[in-house]
Amino acid sequence: MNNSITVPDQGPWPIQQYLPGGASQLQPGQRVYSAANILDLNSFLRIVQHWRWLILAAVAVGVAVAIVVTLLTTPVYRSSVTLEANPPSVSVSEDDTRERERTSTNSFDFIATQAGLLASKSVAQRTAQELNLANNADFVPQDADASTRLKMATAKVHGGLRVIPPEEGQLIRFSYSDTSPQLAAMIANGIADSFINSALQRRYEASAYARNFLERQISKTRGDLEKSERALVAYAQAQGIITTAQGTDGKPASDASSLQGESLIALNRALSEATARRVAAEGAYRQSQSVGQTSDVTASTQALRQQRALLQADYQQKRTFMKPDHPEMLALQSQINELDAAISREGGQMQSGRTNSLLADYRAAQSAEQALQARVAQLKGAVLNLRGRSIQYNIYQREVDTNRSLYDALLQRYKQIGVAGGIGVAPVSVVDRGEVPGAPFKPNLLFNLLAGIAFGLLAGIAGAVGLEFINDTIKTREDIRTKLQLACLGTVPRTAAKDTFVEDLKNPTSMVSEAYSAIVAALRYSTESGMPKVLLMTSTRPAEGKSSSALAIAQNLARRERRVLLIDGDLRKPAFKSANDKVGLSKLLTTEDSVAAHVVETQHEKLWLLPSGPVPPNPADLLATGRIRKVIAEAEGMFDVIVIDGPPTLGLADSPLLSAVAGNVLFAIESGKTRTRAAIEALNRLEATGTHVLGAILTKSTEHRGGYGYKGYGYGYGYGYGQEKVRGKRTEILMIPQDSDA
Repeated sequence: MNNSITVPDQGPWPIQQYLPGGASQLQPGQRVYSAANILDLNSFLRIVQHWRWLILAAVAVGVAVAIVVTLLTTPVYRSSVTLEANPPSVSVSEDDTRERERTSTNSFDFIATQAGLLASKSVAQRTAQELNLANNADFVPQDADASTRLKMATAKVHGGLRVIPPEEGQLIRFSYSDTSPQLAAMIANGIADSFINSALQRRYEASAYARNFLERQISKTRGDLEKSERALVAYAQAQGIITTAQGTDGKPASDASSLQGESLIALNRALSEATARRVAAEGAYRQSQSVGQTSDVTASTQALRQQRALLQADYQQKRTFMKPDHPEMLALQSQINELDAAISREGGQMQSGRTNSLLADYRAAQSAEQALQARVAQLKGAVLNLRGRSIQYNIYQREVDTNRSLYDALLQRYKQIGVAGGIGVAPVSVVDRGEVPGAPFKPNLLFNLLAGIAFGLLAGIAGAVGLEFINDTIKTREDIRTKLQLACLGTVPRTAAKDTFVEDLKNPTSMVSEAYSAIVAALRYSTESGMPKVLLMTSTRPAEGKSSSALAIAQNLARRERRVLLIDGDLRKPAFKSANDKVGLSKLLTTEDSVAAHVVETQHEKLWLLPSGPVPPNPADLLATGRIRKVIAEAEGMFDVIVIDGPPTLGLADSPLLSAVAGNVLFAIESGKTRTRAAIEALNRLEATGTHVLGAILTKSTEHRGGYGYKGYGYGYGYGYGQEKVRGKRTEILMIPQDSDA
């Protein structure tokens, strides 16, 4: 998250609250800093390390509370019972396969329902009643009436019950907790028994309700059936409708089931037979007329024909040796002729009798056929008349059939419910009964300790993070980068005593000297041209170590053979003094004197000091004139580097005015003291002048990290220098105590 904003080049952006001297616009390309609270892993670890004693104290309090709670908690015993839920598998319908599939699909719903019923208040109340817990002085107080004691016992049983519904399978586990192990086991088993008994009772009540309902429906349907049958019989009697058979598949009886219909069917059958006989007789008669002799005639003259054949054979035999006119031949011929005449007479008589007989049969068959046709025509009219009168009869018949089917179905269902109510497995059965527990499950010392440690740790971390954000200060180099979006050019450790800082500056190998050496090395790469020619040192508020840092940087540069001028730019509360109070920056700003007349040498080679001079009544007005630019320009021609020790930024217009002249600013931030929002406001005031903020240095740091090749540790960072000392023509640079209170 970027917490700085760069003003676009398209035009000015008014941000009056950050501008010094009444300025009302930002310059193009200028950055505006904004606050951002970032809690990353490094920040979190730093917070934990910084507030470690608070976190450890919270953990200790959590452990102590856990121990106290464990000692004060009454022991609670738990007894567990395992039940098996058996979904109903008895089919009470005709489609047994479909019923079993439906039961298998809804088995999980059935088990979940049983688990919910087990945890119901009705089971708890039944258990309290069956175990007589309302009159048990060890379970509920006996100073109330019976109804109140029963409610208390029910509530206590229901409150101690814990049901664990299965995610799969058919086992339901539940437990009951009580301060007495015997009561825990007894009530757990009592709950199981009461639940099973209540399930059986609900099943019986459901079957009884179904039977009562079916009995009422059967009685009503029976009355409807009797009423419809009476209406059917009365109509049949009134219309003279007699049926000999009932319809099938719920359909009304057809015309053939009536007497007229049966007679018509019989007459149709007889008519068909008479027609067949008439056709046969007519055919025989016609054939006898066309053929002329039948097989019967041939059979009656068979003897005569045989005799003639013998005579004809004898005649032919004698003809071979006798002439036809021989008397014997003539006698044979006469006999043959007589036989032919006899055969002819016999055939004629037989043929005439046969024809008369066939004609009589034909006429009789024809007469019978005509009589049957007339009767059939008569019965057709009667059947058609019956069909019209049978419409209402069929309506009554269908009503009778419907009532009879409904009556039979209700009777069958009634029988099935009676059978299903007394067979099948129990819906719930006990697998493992509850036993008397040997040890309490609560309080659990280990669990309480872990919970106390966890809650204490969370509370400590939450408190540390909360305090960290409430006290939103800059503590580490990472805070400078993330919260201020500035480069951290170095970190200066806190020294152990007030005089240690001066001694450390004298020792080039000390940790403080190494820290400032690193800062100076970073300054060499802070601009495109290398080390800035003019550098303003400022901070958010007083006593953040900016004056000490300005001295240390100037001294470090002087050791590198640079001609360095240290300017005490704080005209209100100067940090450095010279032997002559008549010289200094305030004099230069009010006169046209040269810079060289007011610069004094110090005890450090290559390092000169331009003190602040007498404290003027109007420092901001002096710095707002163009004289300060001439002074700095003249000093640039005399020295290699100019380090200005400026006043704090917030609340004063001095530092923004000096930064506009210097062009480069190094920002000092006291670790753990400077608030983020204050630093952001100070940076915005400096940026409003168009100056270049090179970066920041973190002073009085207590970061426990390896520092500059040496082992990191906590430091006391105490300034506080005595009064000035003059050695010949050189001034020993000493700091005034206002920068030593941190």
